[in-house]
Amino acid sequence: MDNKTEELRDIFLDVADEKTVTESQEDARGSLTGADRPVDERLRSVVAELREKFPFDTELPDEEYCELVRLFYDGADDAALAAALSCSPEQAFRARMDLHLVRDDDPPCEAVSPSDLEAIRDRLAADESPAAIADALGIDEAAVDRASAVVAAENRSRRVSHRFRTSFEEILTDADLTVQLTGGAHEDGLEEATEGAEVDVEF
Repeated sequence: MDNKTEELRDIFLDVADEKTVTESQEDARGSLTGADRPVDERLRSVVAELREKFPFDTELPDEEYCELVRLFYDGADDAALAAALSCSPEQAFRARMDLHLVRDDDPPCEAVSPSDLEAIRDRLAADESPAAIADALGIDEAAVDRASAVVAAENRSRRVSHRFRTSFEEILTDADLTVQLTGGAHEDGLEEATEGAEVDVEF
């Protein structure tokens, strides 16, 4: 075995046994520097702070709220969230509202039109009940109640300048960037090692 082949073998074995890569890909998408707290711990910290600031309508374990955050930013709808968390889609929706995770299509457009939603906002600001609003606008009370939850979540988020939602996004963005950087660095290392090496290598 010549020196180049031996060097390639050693680097290959080092990369195959590298714990840092394994942990960064399998463990919860680590932090940007590797020195920060793990992603789940950071998410739990934000959830705990949010719970202290505003009351929650749902009673899920913090781990499930963290999972909901991850799935939400992966594009999961309420049905998918409910399946993952073993709860109803309505509970998943309420949990999203607790976390200020409002979508552009909340509430569903077929249930409440944009003009209806503005009217609901105005009437809620005047302290009208969902039942009274539903009666005045001729809308199903369940739809008004759902729209009211969206408006309330938006108002809570606006009061803190969307701080909690921004924190969720920053944590997950850092985590994704870490995996990309770590994977890219090791791919570069392998490419460097294989430059000029023979294709037919026998270990």
